[in-house]
Amino acid sequence: MSAASQFVRDVADGCTLSVRVHPGAKKNAVNDLHGDAIKIALNAPPVDGKANDALIAFIAEQLNLPRARVSLVAGQTNRSKVLRITGKSAAEVEAALLPVTEA
Repeated sequence: MSAASQFVRDVADGCTLSVRVHPGAKKNAVNDLHGDAIKIALNAPPVDGKANDALIAFIAEQLNLPRARVSLVAGQTNRSKVLRITGKSAAEVEAALLPVTEA
């Protein structure tokens, strides 16, 4: 079983991505896995949805997708979130976010 089956799952016309957010970090970055989610540091504060907006923008940029293809489906006010990504498979998302998953 690959790591993809834990934090990113294929669904109709795309995939869902489980994320653990660390807002208020020095820079935006994909850190590693956190349980069954991918841990992402964001420099945006967790105020007025700024971290959510920054997360969507960061993921869209990492996946080379328009922001409209990335949406927050769960975890609006929580550090643990689920994103819906349209037009990319779980394998494509995993390869983009964790380019070196095996040594």
